[in-house]
Amino acid sequence: MTTAPAFPAATALWPDADRAGRFQLWLAPLVATHGLLPGTLAAASSDAGFRRYLRIATADGRTLIVMDDPAQPNQLTRFVEVGQLMAGCGLHVPALLAHDAALGFALMEDLGTGSYIDALLQAQRDGDMTRPQALMRDATAALLRWQSCEAARADGALPPFDEAFVRRELQIFVDWCVQAHHGRQWDEKQRGYWDRTVTLLAANIAAQPRVPMHRDYMPRNLMVCPADAGTPGILDFQDAVMGPITYDIASLLRDAFISWEEAEELDWAVRYWEGARQAGLFGPDPADPSGEDPHEMALDFGLFWRRLEWTVLQRQLKIMGIFCRLKHRDGKPHYAEDLPRFYAYVVKTATRYVELSPLLRLIEDLQPQYTQTGFSLR
Repeated sequence: MTTAPAFPAATALWPDADRAGRFQLWLAPLVATHGLLPGTLAAASSDAGFRRYLRIATADGRTLIVMDDPAQPNQLTRFVEVGQLMAGCGLHVPALLAHDAALGFALMEDLGTGSYIDALLQAQRDGDMTRPQALMRDATAALLRWQSCEAARADGALPPFDEAFVRRELQIFVDWCVQAHHGRQWDEKQRGYWDRTVTLLAANIAAQPRVPMHRDYMPRNLMVCPADAGTPGILDFQDAVMGPITYDIASLLRDAFISWEEAEELDWAVRYWEGARQAGLFGPDPADPSGEDPHEMALDFGLFWRRLEWTVLQRQLKIMGIFCRLKHRDGKPHYAEDLPRFYAYVVKTATRYVELSPLLRLIEDLQPQYTQTGFSLR
């Protein structure tokens, strides 16, 4: 029987002895190869799922990241595949040094501790818009590079973000926010309101050009890296799909953990829209058999903005459901503390477009204070 080497500091990080033993056996042959110092292993971060990240020092003064994904099945294989695809497109993702998809362990490059979200929040506190402008410019450039990459756009490279996908995500809001969190069961009229909303949001997604989509392109998943290394560094990309052009830029502008004045959102959105037009991402009008007429979204920023707002609304409803699921199923209540920001987002959008008035009625029933009083997103 193979005995795992003793890494006392590492063992203390694993509440499950079996998982600790598997990790030590996996890490042992990598110690000499990469100059690892197992006694320095420490928690780095975790995400909303089961994955977590550990930081380990090396003999030459660097640090590396260990990913621990114990879920069965885990997403490590997809993480590797998408990471290779993004790296091939010229994006800065963590270089993978070793991995075992069966065990759910990976050793990779450390992109540091300077996240976009921390830098942007600090800039807001300092009243400094110079820093956000630079960071958003870099994030937009990287996003356009990803969306323009021929390898990522190839047939079958990424799974489709289609109507069935949209409807599954929106059902999370019903199951966990409406029913589990608020304890509500909708009557027939309310279910009708919801069905109309889902149909509108799914049609909005379907009407857009398709591009490679990170699916969680938000400041928490972007890292501030040295310019010569490529900034931003990009994380948490394993859920990438082929989906609507507005999804990732909308995720960047209307994030779960930071809000901006609409003038700033519009400025960044216009810059992205112009870049997407220059890159030909909108493509031809699908109603034009000759393929000579440009897509309507390339001609009308107002239409682009409307589709962006409706797309991010779909995402926000899904995230509200996920945050409630994290609280009620997974014992992570702190995510639900950001629900007020999302109610404000949803009410703002649903109030702006008359077609979304059925959704506004549903929110009024769940949280009437957000439709009756003003609310600051900050």
